[in-house]
Amino acid sequence: MTRVLAPDHAGIAAAAVILQGGGLVALPTETVYGLAADARCDRAVAGIFAAKDRPRFNPLIVHLADMDSARALAAFSPEAETLAAAFWPGPLTLVLRLRDGHGLSPLVTAGLETVALRLPAHPLARAVLQAFGGPLAAPSANPSGRISPTTAAHVLAGLSGRIDAVLDGGPCGVGLESTILDCTGPDCTGAAPVLLRPGGVPSEALAEVLGTAPASPAPTGDAPKAPGMLASHYAPRAALRLNARTPDPGEVWIGFGPDCPSAALSLSPQGDLTEAAAALFHVLHAADATGKPIAVAPVPERGLGRAINDRLRRAAAPRAVG
Repeated sequence: MTRVLAPDHAGIAAAAVILQGGGLVALPTETVYGLAADARCDRAVAGIFAAKDRPRFNPLIVHLADMDSARALAAFSPEAETLAAAFWPGPLTLVLRLRDGHGLSPLVTAGLETVALRLPAHPLARAVLQAFGGPLAAPSANPSGRISPTTAAHVLAGLSGRIDAVLDGGPCGVGLESTILDCTGPDCTGAAPVLLRPGGVPSEALAEVLGTAPASPAPTGDAPKAPGMLASHYAPRAALRLNARTPDPGEVWIGFGPDCPSAALSLSPQGDLTEAAAALFHVLHAADATGKPIAVAPVPERGLGRAINDRLRRAAAPRAVG
């Protein structure tokens, strides 16, 4: 049975004890709820893959409490140091080259020589990291490929009975996964960071700090270098149609902006991209609960709209049945 822990000192302490014993705890972050386990323990990390039915070739993000812990695991290029100073703690993940003797389970990195690191900003996540005293692997706390969870209720709907506990911190503020940048480059320096996944930090903010826009990833048939890069991901059970200016008969329509007054659900009636990002997965969960096919109104391809559209395209992509 999955315990629901209160967002207080006792709940934080209980979460740390479970994690120290190799268990699984869903934690709120500013992006989405993450399914946390000791990133150094093979058995604990394997439990994440088992609970989520996640492909083992898909790497995990490691969450840390502070920069000293991050530098102990990976080599930071000057660009990575600049980005970390600007956006950590916060919704940015950096892919970096592992240091010798890092101590992480190879399941975390999917056998790669790189690791994805993040310092979350959510006070409960930070409190658990401090109480636990080590790195936590924490992908989104949902069945693999399905809609990401932004409330404890979403976590329980997908993983109840499969994990030890969920720390209920209420709705997630950003509501969209972290932006992922590859900062490995040749010899870890001198190369423009590559945007692997748009997310909670818009490209415009990254460009302002870096002095140039992040590069786009080259097409590759290799295994993913970071989470959230599979073609089909974040998917509801029902079919999803994009850029729908009106719904077809039998569809539930998700609107965006004031031109969709008849939409049953809306990402943002005012057309606010920050509000839409925070609402995205909550609204997708609500639409999926109707059992109807889903149509989504167009969302502008700018700012956080790029990350929203990235998630929607992956949610609508063809996928295997089951």
